[in-house]
Amino acid sequence: MKRKICGYKFQSKALFLLCGLPVAIISPDVSAASENKPNFIIIFTDDQGYNDLGCFGSKNIKTPRIDQMAKEGVRFTNFYAQAVCGPSRGALMTARYPVRIGDGWTTNPEEITVAEVLKKEGYFTACIGKWDMSRRLVKPGQMPNDQGFDYYFGTFGATDEGKVEFYRNRERAGVTSEMSTLTSLYTSEALSFIEQKKDSPFFLYLAHNMPHVKIDASLEFKGRSAGELYGDVIEEIDFNVGLILDKLKKLGLDKNTYILFASDNGPWKGKEEEFRGAHGGQLATGCADPLRGGKASHFEGGFRVPAILWGGKTASGEVLDGIVSTIDMLPTFAHLAGGQTPADRAIDGCDQVNYITGKSKSSTRSTFYYFIRNEVHAVRSGQWKLLLPNRQKSYDGFNNVLRDPKPVEPELYDLYNDISETTNVASQHPEIVKQLIELSVRAPAEPVIAK
Repeated sequence: MKRKICGYKFQSKALFLLCGLPVAIISPDVSAASENKPNFIIIFTDDQGYNDLGCFGSKNIKTPRIDQMAKEGVRFTNFYAQAVCGPSRGALMTARYPVRIGDGWTTNPEEITVAEVLKKEGYFTACIGKWDMSRRLVKPGQMPNDQGFDYYFGTFGATDEGKVEFYRNRERAGVTSEMSTLTSLYTSEALSFIEQKKDSPFFLYLAHNMPHVKIDASLEFKGRSAGELYGDVIEEIDFNVGLILDKLKKLGLDKNTYILFASDNGPWKGKEEEFRGAHGGQLATGCADPLRGGKASHFEGGFRVPAILWGGKTASGEVLDGIVSTIDMLPTFAHLAGGQTPADRAIDGCDQVNYITGKSKSSTRSTFYYFIRNEVHAVRSGQWKLLLPNRQKSYDGFNNVLRDPKPVEPELYDLYNDISETTNVASQHPEIVKQLIELSVRAPAEPVIAK
């Protein structure tokens, strides 16, 4: 038997090298030793561009609550995710490059997630929103509840078909084609979890479907932004982030909670008119300016994303220009929680605690590898980024940037002085090219787990 709630049909039962709808959530008892541990929240948006926040330069999208997070916490200007959705989520959860953990949109069941690491330290854990670590399928061993989460509510895939199916834990919970209500629905679930777990340490992974196409905003926000429909969607996300901040303050948890706000990859590029046509002529994709490229691209616009870390002992108001990545979050959170990163496998993430708290002026990370379908397309070390010759693989259907004929010469970019990657300076710095090619050979290549 099914019933409708708010437009929804619901079931009534429902680096290794470098280094809404409240429900009962059942979890193991929390030990007294965990009482003073900080809480962690990751708010992950979908396909949001580097330029799509006020504090990152947007002129037509207003994001006062997230901008305030940047003023009170740390804002990262060289923060890296992965080029597309599924690999990005797997990397965030495991502190390992996608090549190690599966074949793209699949994260192997034997991987250890940040949720599993924190559960060992007495944390209650919840995943709310888009999962996308099991090829959008219900697969035993790859469900959120199989990978460290006490509670799950959300969708296994994106909104590109204009309809999503919900699961609550392991059970199908409904379906909707009303994309306009997803942001507030997930936020309501998140607020309920925070309220229920306010007296014990918790980890909340809130992965919004927005602003991945097909996008929409609620009536309260539609038509409000100067950034058209896309801007409406981002401004609604900003408002809902504010609700979480307000809840933490009301409960007295704001001083002991870290929140990471970031996007999973850059914005869709090259399909703006197609997406406008599917959204009543309204803008439906984001902006990566001044970065080159977008989602699925090996240029900065594909991998470099807006990111802010707020709360706890972060260095208030600092702008951090060092290289940091989503794969650094597991070891960083583990350190802050008094836990340990997995010791039986290569971990690509770096502990960034000293950097985010102001104890160090330098990031622990100096190198980052750019993977496209498990092939290394580029490597960055400090200010230098090398696009490798003879790249073969690309993501189909994303207006990818792999040229034909295939490039046979390396391209070197000085990201300190040429953030837009406009000028190839390989011929001027042959020694740097040689060093980065040698570094690329040492990139992760296959899963390595000690038996």
